[in-house]
Amino acid sequence: MPSPKAKTRSKARAAARLAAVQALYQREMEGTPVPALLHEFHQHRLGAVIEEVEYAEADVLFFDDVVKGVDARKDEIDALIAAKLSADWSLERLDKPMRQILRAGTYELLARNDVPVGAVISEYLDVTDAFYDRREKGFVNGILDAVAKEVRG
Repeated sequence: MPSPKAKTRSKARAAARLAAVQALYQREMEGTPVPALLHEFHQHRLGAVIEEVEYAEADVLFFDDVVKGVDARKDEIDALIAAKLSADWSLERLDKPMRQILRAGTYELLARNDVPVGAVISEYLDVTDAFYDRREKGFVNGILDAVAKEVRG
């Protein structure tokens, strides 16, 4: 059974992943520079209460790493994802939230060897639940699994 500390870290990372996908979406929609985006999320979103919804305390360093990492390695990440899509689909054809989920998950698979593959995929399936229905979870699972096989062996 996981220790209370491990459970707290797990919840904080889950909150960080969801917030990272939201931040990356905002970056794509509005072109917000990463430093301004991080500042906004640190000050107003992570662990805040907005419209009577309390946002969970997020692992801020983990959040920052995912957002900065996706931004810095976007071309590499997009190429990995695009290679896993069927021939008649392009990355641009995917919904914007879907692109961010796949980018964040791919970044973790590439750069966060401290996080097991199963945990990365499972966590991003949970993030997918926040935006989509069941069908999309299968899509995310398939793409991230294929990316994991390529980048983690």
